[in-house]
Amino acid sequence: MKPHRFLYSWLVTLTLLVFPPVTPAATFPYPASGDSVVGQMRPVDLEYEDTLLDIARRYSIGYQEIRQANPGLDPWLPGKGAGALLPTRFVLPDAPWEGIILNVGEMRLYYFPPADVTVDQNVITFPVSIGRMDWKTPLGETTIVRKKENPTWTPPESIKREHAAQGDILPDVVPAGPDNPLGQHALYLGRRGYLIHGTNRPYGIGMRVTHGCVRLYPEDIARLFDMVPVGTRVNIINQPIKAGWQEGIFYVEVHPVLDENDNQLPPDLLQLRQVVSRAAGSAADRIDWSAVDAIAYEAGGIPVPLALSR
Repeated sequence: MKPHRFLYSWLVTLTLLVFPPVTPAATFPYPASGDSVVGQMRPVDLEYEDTLLDIARRYSIGYQEIRQANPGLDPWLPGKGAGALLPTRFVLPDAPWEGIILNVGEMRLYYFPPADVTVDQNVITFPVSIGRMDWKTPLGETTIVRKKENPTWTPPESIKREHAAQGDILPDVVPAGPDNPLGQHALYLGRRGYLIHGTNRPYGIGMRVTHGCVRLYPEDIARLFDMVPVGTRVNIINQPIKAGWQEGIFYVEVHPVLDENDNQLPPDLLQLRQVVSRAAGSAADRIDWSAVDAIAYEAGGIPVPLALSR
């Protein structure tokens, strides 16, 4: 067994032994000062009829996330009594914690509500689907300019041509309803043609399947829709490599890097060292870089604790 594969197996086993089952949660209190990691990895017992996709939706986790966290389980028939690991520990993005941060590198959205002096500040996070290789979700800053319940969809000519080539003729306007791919809620971005919206195909969440828009589970977009006002800042970034602290433990989180043909690429080692060193701060000289490289090449998509030399 490769050392890094053993590391993941050990992490899964330890988590299943230590932590009890959990209920769904996507809201976490802000980390302590100097920390940037929230949540915990948690186990869940499976029933006979459960698939990993069922578990993913039940706990607001994306398809790739649940697969990467449970590489030894059959996604369709994991089996009654099997234990799955819920990847619900997150290194927060390295960007100003304000408004919505969409990290396409991990296919996850983070919402940082405005501070309220009467309550503790929280971060809310949801899995998303993003643009596929030939329809990339654009990076950069924008805002939510409009909100719409039960939206209609006007397919662009490029999408109509693509569907027509497959024998599927789209109408000029798709009315609201169960056949509308925008679902029941839509947040319109300042970039024309791009939205954060629901879907009538929820089992594609956590995959690169859209024409550039951002999809959420229907229940997640309904919650986000109610929380965010028009004018909310949206920062779309690409950070497949993240690192940070949680209660004195240093974590490294690496997601697969994909090319234009959907092939997984080796991580950029220079970028890896820059990200990890910056996050480690004064402890950077205690890092075991061979262990970091093993985490990076595994690209398991979950925060892995890194032992630092003394």
